[in-house]
Order: sequence, then C-alpha cells, then structure tokens
Amino acid sequence: MLSRRALLQNSTLCLAGFSGLQAANSNAKPLIKVGLMTDLHYADKPPTKTRFYREVLAKLDEAVEVMNREKPALVVELGDFIDQADSVDREIEWLRTMESHFARLSMPRHYVLGNHCVGTLTKQEFAANTKASGGFESFEAGGVTFVILDSCFRSDGTSYSRKNFDWKDANVPKDELSWLDSQLSKASGPVIVLAHQRLDADKAHAVQNAAEVRSLLEKSGKVLAVFQGHSHKNDYQQIAGIHYTTLVAMVEGSGVENNGYTMLDVFADGSLRLNGFRKQANRDLKHA
Repeated sequence: MLSRRALLQNSTLCLAGFSGLQAANSNAKPLIKVGLMTDLHYADKPPTKTRFYREVLAKLDEAVEVMNREKPALVVELGDFIDQADSVDREIEWLRTMESHFARLSMPRHYVLGNHCVGTLTKQEFAANTKASGGFESFEAGGVTFVILDSCFRSDGTSYSRKNFDWKDANVPKDELSWLDSQLSKASGPVIVLAHQRLDADKAHAVQNAAEVRSLLEKSGKVLAVFQGHSHKNDYQQIAGIHYTTLVAMVEGSGVENNGYTMLDVFADGSLRLNGFRKQANRDLKHA
C-alpha cells in the first residue's frame, strides 16, 4: 500500500486496483473494517452529572452484539475503560467485570490506556487483567499499520500510576517518540493512529507535546488519520492533510439511546468512512 505522500507523487507504485477504488462509491469494498469505542468509564457507583457508570455494561453489550454481527477484523477501545475506584482491589473487580463483557467479542481486541485506567492501578495491573499490552504498540492488519500510543506520562517522563499525576499533564515521552518514528518508517502501507488524549488543537484535553507528535506523523507521509477520545464529544479537525477524529464517550447519558460506538472502513484509495451508531457521528473522510 502506498504512503499518503507517495500516492500523490508516484501513481505507478500503487497496488493492483488501488487507483480504481473510490470510497465515495458505497459499493466499494474496504481493505479492512475496524470497530472503535471510547471512554466507557465503567464503575459500580451512582451517576454524576452526565456520566452513568453502571449503565455502561448494557451499552457495551449492545456494541459487542453489533460488532459480532458486523464482523470487523478487530476492535479497539480508546481508553478510560473503567473509572477510578477508591482501592486497587475494587478497581480490579470493576476491570474484570468489564473484561468479561468485552471478551464476548469474536474478533481480536486492543486497548489504548486512558488516564482513568491507571488512576488507581499501574499499567502492569491493567494489562494483567485484560488483553492489553500495557503501553504503546503497533500491528498490521489488512494492509494497514495500526499504531497505539500511550500518552499517560508526566512531562518529566514519569509514567502515570496510582494518582501520581495531573490528568492535564499528558505527554508522549522521548523513547516513545523514537519508537513511533521507527514504526512509521517501517510501515509499508497506510497508517492509522489510535490515542486517548487528543493530538489535535483541543488544548484542554490535548497531549502537551502534541505538535511534536504531529510533526512525526506528517513527516512520514503515511498517516491517514488519528482516532482519539478523552473529551467525550464528537469532534473533527484536519491538520496538514491528516484527519483527527474524536469519538463520543460511551458513558455519557442514560439509556442505550445515548450509547456511542463506530465501525471504521478503510478504503484502498486512502479514504475512510466512519459508520456511527447511536450518538456517534457518521463521517466520510476523503484522502487528502
């Protein structure tokens, strides 16, 4: 698969059929279909304002049922899988409850670490009770490289763990930036980046060194889009030809009618289609 920049510069290198597919054509078959959800914040505690923690289990069950029916190649949860408990034992209990529901998916599942995932637990404890890697990772599926970032680090490079951080002080440390640069260099096809804290211009919920991260994404010429959560709202920006899409939080609002999750189609021409369910917005994202 071509990089975003290479596609514009050298059409002779495209894979068979690459140039003929158009995402605007509803009959075009995607290279890969991916399930996405974010900010579930499950907790066995009463609601606060707009967050209905206990209702997340029913919302997750609906999303799992839909995804098992639609059969994406994989599903990624974009962080804040659980909310913060007052003890490690209680937090692990909530995490195991959530994992038992999430594990009903019939396809591989992946996790992005959110600040609430490690407010009480360590990253290792979160990983030990899920299928999570416990940090940043990358993998290839359907000709697409998926990069999962971990921005749960303080500005001094210390990893989030057990209330040792201010949630607004989110950063991608130097060693992860070096790793990201190497992964982007090695990617032979288009890249999708998956994050919790925002990498676009939303300052209140942004990674503090987001501009440095974006510079690497832009330099590679391979990144089609970033999908992120954290601010709990549907949002979208395009920066230097890369789509930054923020997904709606599952925890917000009472009842399954206030659920939100999505199915992402990645097409061979670099276009993307976001098929939203319930409160999640639909988006057709053209190749820049």
